[in-house]
Formats: sequence, structure tokens, C-alpha cells
Amino acid sequence: MSSVTLNNAVADFTAAATSDIEVSLSALKGSNVVIYFYPKDSTPGCTTEGQDFGNMHEEFKALDTIIFGVSRDKIRSHENFKAKQEFPFELITDPEETLCQLFNVIKEKNMYGKKHMGIERSTFLIDKQGVLRQEWRKVKVKGHVEEVLEAVKAL
Repeated sequence: MSSVTLNNAVADFTAAATSDIEVSLSALKGSNVVIYFYPKDSTPGCTTEGQDFGNMHEEFKALDTIIFGVSRDKIRSHENFKAKQEFPFELITDPEETLCQLFNVIKEKNMYGKKHMGIERSTFLIDKQGVLRQEWRKVKVKGHVEEVLEAVKAL
């Protein structure tokens, strides 16, 4: 499976998510979709980013936009994270990195001088026809969700 490219249709995928659901991109046609990838549940930056999306969830919903967070964490970790933070959207589990590969978000990272492969914080905006309209890579959390909302408004 090749990775996504701007202004092209995103390949259909099906993935397990919180609330015991399967998310399929083809089933979401007719809605805009925001997929944000984050490194790990319950870490400071990931919590803040999720809270920001949660705080603006109604604005996205009013624009017919569905939000999903994605990390490699297991579903149980996602369920706990979602419940604790009261996220109004689902979290997709990707332990086999299928979505991570599709969206090309696994990058070499450096933490405390040690190199490892991990998720680069990234967000993708897919329009109602399933076409990738915008991508943000190497995301800085502060102000990011507002920027994504403005991009949705511009569709």
C-alpha cells in the first residue's frame, strides 16, 4: 500500500477503535474526516492535543467533520485515555502500524540521545469525497487545532 498524497483519494482502510467500533474510511464518505496521529496515550503533549480537539469538537461537528486520534497503543489503553479525558471522539488503535505506514508517520526520533522509530505528530484532513486536502507534519500542539478548524472551514 502506497502512502497518501495531497489532492488524491486516500486508500480505504478499516481499523479498530474505542467504543468497540470498526472505522472504515469508505463508510465515512459524505463527511470530512480529521485524523491526527500522536505518539502515546496519557503523555502531556498527547493529552493536551486531545483536549484541544475535544474542546472544539462541537465546531468540527457543525462543519460535518469527524475526528479520530490514532496511536500504536492497545485498545484498552485508548479506552482508559478516552474515558479519563472525556474525549467526545474515538481513538483508533494501530499496533501493526498499518495506518501509520499509509500516512507515512513513522519516523526516526531522538529521545535523551537514543534513536528509535516512533510516530511523528501529524494531522490529515480528508474531504467528503475521501480526498486528502491538507496535512500537517511535525505538529506543535499549541494553536494546531484552531489551524485545522480554519482549514475545514475553507473546504
